Amino acid sequence: MKKILVLFFGLIFHNILNAQINEIGVFLGGSNYVGDVGSTSYVSPNKLAIGVLYKWNKSPRHSYRFSYTQSTISGDDADSDIPARNLRGYKFNNRLMEFSAGMEFNFFDFNLHEALQKKITPYVYSGISYFAYDELFVVSQETKIDYKSSSLAIPMVVGIKSNVLENFILGFEVGARYTFTDNLDGSMPKNRNLAPLKFGNVNSKDWYVFTGFTLTYTFTEKPCYCAD
Repeated sequence: MKKILVLFFGLIFHNILNAQINEIGVFLGGSNYVGDVGSTSYVSPNKLAIGVLYKWNKSPRHSYRFSYTQSTISGDDADSDIPARNLRGYKFNNRLMEFSAGMEFNFFDFNLHEALQKKITPYVYSGISYFAYDELFVVSQETKIDYKSSSLAIPMVVGIKSNVLENFILGFEVGARYTFTDNLDGSMPKNRNLAPLKFGNVNSKDWYVFTGFTLTYTFTEKPCYCAD
């Protein structure tokens, strides 16, 4: 994870030297999980999520975006609308540290040359996420940590943003992550010795969702968004 953070900040400083419109800021919101334990609501933040992000704006319509977000996700069968889960009574907590890179697309032109003009646009973001988490297993209704693991996820983010001040952009977004693991909750431990402890749907992967606000600061020279 330290190497990923070095890469993240290295990309930021490289692009600053290239004198494009840059944005750097923070994410503050909540997280929730969807899988084999607890509630099946896709947007139901119940744990704090914080992060940093950087954008390199290539045009008024698209930006390259890099971010680091960390949070705890949790699930509790007592919160589920499914009677079988209520009777089972499992619950868990897992720590996530995510690095994400991809492209953000604005539905309307978001030209930062026009600093004094208020602008607002919906946007979408996707790319690839790499995240670290605890590999869990459940024994006697108690969740335990086996070892630290990592996996990939596909972020699917929708949001809306506006330039609230000359150099500050405020956004609100909901971002679901489809992961390539089915064991954020301890239902499918990878350790073969724990195979008898598996439970849940073997044909579906786990999801986690970040919901919250972004606040970014724009700086450096403003490029000309025109054809070469």
